Amino acid sequence: MSGFSRQLGGLLDLLLQAQCPLCQRVATATFCQDCQRQVQRCQFPSPNWCQQEQLPIFAWGRYNGALRQTIAAFKYENKPHLARPLAHWLALAWFSATPTTSLTVVPIPMHPTKQQQRGFNQADLLAEHFCEQTRLPLQKQGLSRSRETTAQFQLSAGDREQNLADAFSLGDAFRKRHPTNSVLLLDDIYTTGATARSAAQTLRRNGIRVQGLIVLARAEREVRDKEC
Repeated sequence: MSGFSRQLGGLLDLLLQAQCPLCQRVATATFCQDCQRQVQRCQFPSPNWCQQEQLPIFAWGRYNGALRQTIAAFKYENKPHLARPLAHWLALAWFSATPTTSLTVVPIPMHPTKQQQRGFNQADLLAEHFCEQTRLPLQKQGLSRSRETTAQFQLSAGDREQNLADAFSLGDAFRKRHPTNSVLLLDDIYTTGATARSAAQTLRRNGIRVQGLIVLARAEREVRDKEC
């Protein structure tokens, strides 16, 4: 093999190596070791249920630092493969705190227009990998987004509630048959809780029990304002 061919082969090998989504350095796993440690530092010491206005929340970590950066890369930089390790960590925490199998997981849906623009629903992907790990039944058609809403981050807490009024309806699966298990809603982030409350209210109005919400990350102000 000529020197040029070896150099070209080495360049191709370098280009084909995976990059860490946070620092762009070559990584042998999804994240480089340094960035993975930074993400895992965002985990709560003992993830468990926290009561939030009649909707219990189970959160893996704090929505700041490397975890916030990872979720942004996952959603806005077209990195759906990040769902697998994130869901794996979420499942490990779930097993440690709540090893139950009598729940049906329902991811929070996106409006079809927004999902088409993004290319995927992050809650769907997280739920798929979470349910693979936990063996909990998954129903992605339990809820549907019946109308498009303004992006929540642009609104005040009060406006978020109004923005999501009647935003959800039962999906095809639950219209045909209600689940026998209670529902565990799943989303990526919990901030004011307006989205989760609206989804839970839709299910409860139709006689479907809701155990609570499980998320990757919970906003700092929610952690400070509530005792868990």
